[in-house]
This record gives sequence, C-alpha cells and structure tokens, in this order.
Amino acid sequence: MQIPWELVASFAIGLALLCLIGYLLLVPMRFMWRLVAGCVMGAAALGLVNAFGSLVGFSVEINPFTAMAVGFLGLPGAGMVIALQLLL
Repeated sequence: MQIPWELVASFAIGLALLCLIGYLLLVPMRFMWRLVAGCVMGAAALGLVNAFGSLVGFSVEINPFTAMAVGFLGLPGAGMVIALQLLL
C-alpha cells in the first residue's frame, strides 16, 4: 500500500498551520499573564506605601489605573504615582 503524496503534503501543511495558530495564541496570553501579575504586584506595592504612609498621614488611592501603572512601570511607576498624589 502506497501513501499518496497529496495526503502527506496536506498533513504537513495542516500540522504547520496548527503550530502557527498555537504560537500566535500563546504569545498574547503570555503578555496578558505578565500584565495581570504586574498589576497584582503593583497593588501590593501601593498597599505597602499606604501601610507605611499612614504613619505620616500619606495615602495613595489603589485603583486599576494606579495598580497597572505601578505594575507595568515598576519602581519608577510607583514614584510617578506618589509624585502625582503629592502634586495633586
């Protein structure tokens, strides 16, 4: 029994397309998980700022925007949020 080359070629093309689609779906999900983890860590960092800032009467409101700014930008983002709170 001989396997037709059209069947082998279509199987190879289908497998390559499946791998390409899987890769294209995996890359944005990796970015989204990284963004979500950064937002959670940013909210935790702002919680620490509020815990220690309450000793001197300083607090930063924790909302999705500030948590995302701190999570996405890291320590400079925390400085930006604190500076904006002091200025405004």
